[in-house]
Amino acid sequence: MNTVYSINGPVVKVKDTQDFSMMEMVYVGEQRLVGEVIGITDRFTTIQVYEGTTGLHPGEPVYSTGAPLSVTLGPGLLANIFDGIERPLQEIAKGSGAYIDQGVSVSPVNTDKTYDVTLTVKEGDTLHAGDIYATCPETPAIVHKCMLAPGMEGTIVKVSPNGAYRVNDTVAVLRTPDGEEKALTLCQRWPIRRPRPVKERLPIQRPLITGQRVIDTLFPIAKGGAAAIPGGFGTGKTMTQHQLAKWCDADIIVYIGCGERGNEMTQVLEEFSQLVDPKSGRAMTDRTILIANTSNMPVAAREASIYTGITLAEYYRDMGYHVAIMADSTSRWAEALREISGRLEEMPAEEGFPAYLPSRLAEFYERAGYMVNLNGTEGSVTIIGAVSPQGSDFSEPVTQNTKRFVRVFWALDKALAYARHYPAINWNSSYSEYVDELKPFYDKQYGEDFLKCRQRVSNILMEEAQLMEIVKLIGADVLPEDQKLTIETARLIRVGFLQQNAFHAEDTYVPLEKQLGMMQVILYFYDQAMKKVKEGIPVSLINKTGIEDSIVKIKYNVPNNDLEKLKEYYPMIDEKLAEVK
Repeated sequence: MNTVYSINGPVVKVKDTQDFSMMEMVYVGEQRLVGEVIGITDRFTTIQVYEGTTGLHPGEPVYSTGAPLSVTLGPGLLANIFDGIERPLQEIAKGSGAYIDQGVSVSPVNTDKTYDVTLTVKEGDTLHAGDIYATCPETPAIVHKCMLAPGMEGTIVKVSPNGAYRVNDTVAVLRTPDGEEKALTLCQRWPIRRPRPVKERLPIQRPLITGQRVIDTLFPIAKGGAAAIPGGFGTGKTMTQHQLAKWCDADIIVYIGCGERGNEMTQVLEEFSQLVDPKSGRAMTDRTILIANTSNMPVAAREASIYTGITLAEYYRDMGYHVAIMADSTSRWAEALREISGRLEEMPAEEGFPAYLPSRLAEFYERAGYMVNLNGTEGSVTIIGAVSPQGSDFSEPVTQNTKRFVRVFWALDKALAYARHYPAINWNSSYSEYVDELKPFYDKQYGEDFLKCRQRVSNILMEEAQLMEIVKLIGADVLPEDQKLTIETARLIRVGFLQQNAFHAEDTYVPLEKQLGMMQVILYFYDQAMKKVKEGIPVSLINKTGIEDSIVKIKYNVPNNDLEKLKEYYPMIDEKLAEVK
């Protein structure tokens, strides 16, 4: 029997054995702690244990499973909360209370619950990998589609009648080409470190609409894209991800709390259970999966939680759904890599992180994409990862390496956050590389107006940044009037457009039509005011009209379902400017 030779935190070694293979899942000790083989030499097998090793001692047995670390995929994942290795925390809490007992083993999905299953195949049908053979309503918002696992094919030889079934009940029997008969249930297993196969990766052409103006207008993300939200402590990373999870037009949300504080995950749970989903009118949790690996949980499981979340997302993508992943935060995940690398005595790279940090980040973000699935449906996985650089230093390794693999960078600014400007996304240091790919979508929906307005707004903000450098040196009084107007208009854009109130019913989510209308009103004011300035009217007199205050309040005073009211602002602007002489 293989036994524990040494223990160093979550790293356990077994001596003189050839019984294990790389990336194999194992059970360690009498309590059968879940572990994974991460290193093999002629003398030692190194195992990473995903649970606390307190009380474990040399000589305890190590059991082989012969399979890689995998997750169960089936009905019951939605509206649930798991730890980093897919153990259901609500079920565990019933038996062990607020803390997870070592070695606790609970099925990820409820094996006693029945689902109203409709079979979509008949005897004699030939199925290939990814083909759907049964459906059932998993929640009132999402229909679960049971698919043939990748690598399987054959002919259906037996079909059960439609009715109520549990996840492990046989609903059909498949005969493979070599004559073996396999029972098809409502669930399957899949290794978390292996991407699920697809038929084709499609070009990115559709935006993920979030209802957040600074994102949708200035720095859009596409469905199937990858974005990073870097920011120091208190800049609003988690709250920004909450807003995106609540309002983005993805079908399913996978929220991964990786190494974050427990009270933040509690807040997510409470908010999502109270929030009404605008799509279905029911609780937001009906289309949400939460993975909580908080800062007081075993550090090794933090490393696995990212892969668990992306595997669940790919499973629902294969059904034809659009899935958005919120990973909060990848810095804590990288810190787990660093800690385990240190215990393995590997050669450290920059700031102590392992040399393979960039490749691990690439593995994660490259699993995003807009795909044609094996069954011919289209689905996407969009990854939005928070990064927590110490001291808001964006030159640190995790932030810099993340920038290499994402195409949207929403840089959160401590000064904006402390000034209560939310979302605190800095418009000068953020960027999106998806604008050109999304141009056909915007042009089809709104003509050329949307991107033209976006470009003008961006130019005004850039010009303001340059002018403020001059103002810092010699003051604003020496600027010509047209440049003073640019600074005033930029302030109008910042306060009236980019700043958004998550607690206001009309401002928490803003459709693209209203975003375009707001930009058009602001730019109309700028153009008309510029005419007055060229006639010799000082900006100070224009400010006294109160037009700008009225425009700032558009976001509150114009309901999202009554955009005709935006037209009232054009004659108001003309009328008030006409009074300035």
